[in-house]
Amino acid sequence: MGEMVMKKFFDKDNFSLSTYSKSQKRQSLVTSILILVSFVLSAFTFFNAFYSFVDAIGSIVSGSFDVAIKDLLRDVPLFLVFLMSFWMLLLFHAQFRNVSTEKRNKSLLKDSITILAFALINVIYIVIGLIVGKYLSIVEGSPSYLFPLDTILYSLLPVAVAVFVLIYLKKNKDKYEVPQRGSIVIKARGLYCTFMTFWALIAVFSFSASILSIFIYDFAHEYVFYGIMIIISFILSAIYLGVWEFYYNELKDEKKKELLLPLSICGLVLSILVAALYFISLGTGMDAPSNAGFGMFPVAFSASVNIATMIVVATPLIVSIVALIKGIIRNK
Repeated sequence: MGEMVMKKFFDKDNFSLSTYSKSQKRQSLVTSILILVSFVLSAFTFFNAFYSFVDAIGSIVSGSFDVAIKDLLRDVPLFLVFLMSFWMLLLFHAQFRNVSTEKRNKSLLKDSITILAFALINVIYIVIGLIVGKYLSIVEGSPSYLFPLDTILYSLLPVAVAVFVLIYLKKNKDKYEVPQRGSIVIKARGLYCTFMTFWALIAVFSFSASILSIFIYDFAHEYVFYGIMIIISFILSAIYLGVWEFYYNELKDEKKKELLLPLSICGLVLSILVAALYFISLGTGMDAPSNAGFGMFPVAFSASVNIATMIVVATPLIVSIVALIKGIIRNK
């Protein structure tokens, strides 16, 4: 039985990779690695940026609008470095979507220059901030130990990648042959891209939260079950995105049609199970979000709001239902 399942879902002939040339396989692997690196970097830069944004909202709610503006202006480098990282993620994902060499090269050129511009603006902003006294030191220690210096350090990888891409394009633009997964040709392309970007943001948030929550959550005895389930709920959204990016999109077209329905059913069953266990875990006490997770994101884990956790728990369900509907339509 297990062998049949492995053959059905993981046979090497199911994947487009089996038809690639050596150079295409190598370039596809490098692009996939850069997507993973960009995702991890986006996750941890997003955490600081989002925390700053939530803190500013807290100040506005408490009536300190001037404090919120002051804090947001001070934390601009956090937003810039996240945008840089997330832009790099979208850049390399798009390499599997551009159907012509000309479009692909234009995308790489434009996005690499954009990343370099973000980095330059970040450095200039910090230097001006030091001159006018917005920052007392290059290392202030809040909101992170090395802020704002750490935003420059975070920028080094995207900058290095952007410079490498520009040099590579100049020397080898005609040899760059990353295999295509096909362009998005559906009628509601804008809505589809918006949904996928939102899903990517949820996955970025979920991944960073699932890792950092291990060190931040208060795993008091009565909240152990809740703590475990919220971590599993968090990481599930990231796993689903990974399955879509690195498994489903790598399948040959005929295999996509064949496997979408069973994949969506498995995903729906798993997401329902995790969601059910999460809500059961709330039975340990409806104050669990505020008491066990308040240190993570005060607004997200407020007992009266709890918006972020609800969105994260719902996302795998929504994705699975959309995939199920798509699978049924394709089979018909």
